[in-house]
Amino acid sequence: MSVVVVVTAFPAPEHRAEVVAAFETAITRVHDEPGVELYALHEGRDRLVMIEKYESAQARSEHLQGAALAELRSALEGRLSSGLDVQVLVPHPAGNMQKGVL
Repeated sequence: MSVVVVVTAFPAPEHRAEVVAAFETAITRVHDEPGVELYALHEGRDRLVMIEKYESAQARSEHLQGAALAELRSALEGRLSSGLDVQVLVPHPAGNMQKGVL
Protein backbone atom coordinates (compact mmCIF):
# COMPACT_ATOMS: atom_id res chain seq x y z
CA MET A 1 0.00 0.00 0.00
CA SER A 2 1.30 3.43 -0.87
CA VAL A 3 2.29 5.96 1.78
CA VAL A 4 1.66 9.69 1.42
CA VAL A 5 3.65 12.20 3.44
CA VAL A 6 2.97 15.92 3.72
CA VAL A 7 5.86 17.93 5.12
CA THR A 8 5.40 21.61 5.91
CA ALA A 9 8.45 23.83 6.39
CA PHE A 10 8.32 27.42 7.63
CA PRO A 11 11.44 29.17 6.33
CA ALA A 12 12.76 32.14 8.26
CA PRO A 13 11.96 35.04 5.90
CA GLU A 14 15.62 35.96 5.41
CA HIS A 15 16.45 32.35 4.44
CA ARG A 16 13.51 31.54 2.15
CA ALA A 17 15.58 31.47 -1.06
CA GLU A 18 18.17 29.20 0.55
CA VAL A 19 15.48 26.84 1.83
CA VAL A 20 13.81 26.66 -1.59
CA ALA A 21 17.20 25.95 -3.20
CA ALA A 22 17.88 23.19 -0.66
CA PHE A 23 14.57 21.52 -1.47
CA GLU A 24 15.21 21.86 -5.22
CA THR A 25 18.56 20.12 -4.84
CA ALA A 26 16.97 17.32 -2.82
CA ILE A 27 14.14 16.89 -5.31
CA THR A 28 16.55 16.19 -8.16
CA ARG A 29 18.18 13.40 -6.16
CA VAL A 30 15.06 11.95 -4.56
CA HIS A 31 13.28 11.59 -7.91
CA ASP A 32 15.88 8.91 -8.74
CA GLU A 33 15.29 6.90 -5.56
CA PRO A 34 13.48 3.57 -6.05
CA GLY A 35 9.89 3.49 -4.82
CA VAL A 36 9.36 7.26 -4.95
CA GLU A 37 6.14 7.97 -6.85
CA LEU A 38 5.79 11.68 -6.05
CA TYR A 39 8.06 14.26 -4.45
CA ALA A 40 6.66 17.68 -5.23
CA LEU A 41 7.26 21.08 -3.64
CA HIS A 42 4.45 23.63 -3.30
CA GLU A 43 4.76 27.19 -2.06
CA GLY A 44 2.52 29.23 0.21
CA ARG A 45 2.96 32.75 1.50
CA ASP A 46 4.85 31.74 4.63
CA ARG A 47 5.48 28.05 4.05
CA LEU A 48 6.71 25.35 1.74
CA VAL A 49 4.78 22.11 1.47
CA MET A 50 6.37 18.93 0.17
CA ILE A 51 3.92 16.28 -0.96
CA GLU A 52 5.51 12.85 -1.12
CA LYS A 53 4.22 9.45 -2.20
CA TYR A 54 6.04 6.17 -1.82
CA GLU A 55 5.01 2.81 -3.21
CA SER A 56 5.44 1.23 0.24
CA ALA A 57 6.51 1.84 3.81
CA GLN A 58 9.80 0.14 2.92
CA ALA A 59 10.44 2.68 0.12
CA ARG A 60 9.80 5.53 2.56
CA SER A 61 12.10 3.92 5.11
CA GLU A 62 14.87 3.73 2.51
CA HIS A 63 14.30 7.40 1.65
CA LEU A 64 14.58 8.36 5.33
CA GLN A 65 17.98 6.66 5.52
CA GLY A 66 19.26 8.13 2.24
CA ALA A 67 21.95 10.70 1.63
CA ALA A 68 19.62 13.16 -0.11
CA LEU A 69 17.45 13.59 2.97
CA ALA A 70 20.47 13.82 5.28
CA GLU A 71 21.89 16.61 3.14
CA LEU A 72 18.53 18.40 3.04
CA ARG A 73 18.24 18.29 6.82
CA SER A 74 21.73 19.73 7.12
CA ALA A 75 20.97 22.49 4.60
CA LEU A 76 17.80 23.47 6.50
CA GLU A 77 19.52 23.71 9.88
CA GLY A 78 19.12 27.21 11.32
CA ARG A 79 17.05 28.39 8.35
CA LEU A 80 13.54 27.50 9.54
CA SER A 81 11.39 29.49 11.97
CA SER A 82 10.07 26.23 13.50
CA GLY A 83 10.52 22.50 13.15
CA LEU A 84 9.22 20.57 10.17
CA ASP A 85 5.60 19.42 10.44
CA VAL A 86 5.56 15.85 9.08
CA GLN A 87 2.27 14.05 8.50
CA VAL A 88 2.42 10.40 7.37
CA LEU A 89 -0.88 9.45 5.76
CA VAL A 90 -2.52 6.35 4.34
CA PRO A 91 -4.82 6.90 1.34
CA HIS A 92 -8.55 6.70 1.96
CA PRO A 93 -9.98 6.14 -1.53
CA ALA A 94 -13.40 7.61 -2.19
CA GLY A 95 -15.38 8.64 -5.23
CA ASN A 96 -13.68 8.53 -8.60
CA MET A 97 -10.54 6.39 -8.16
CA GLN A 98 -8.50 8.65 -10.47
CA LYS A 99 -9.44 11.75 -8.51
CA GLY A 100 -9.87 10.34 -5.00
CA VAL A 101 -6.31 9.11 -4.43
CA LEU A 102 -2.92 10.71 -4.88
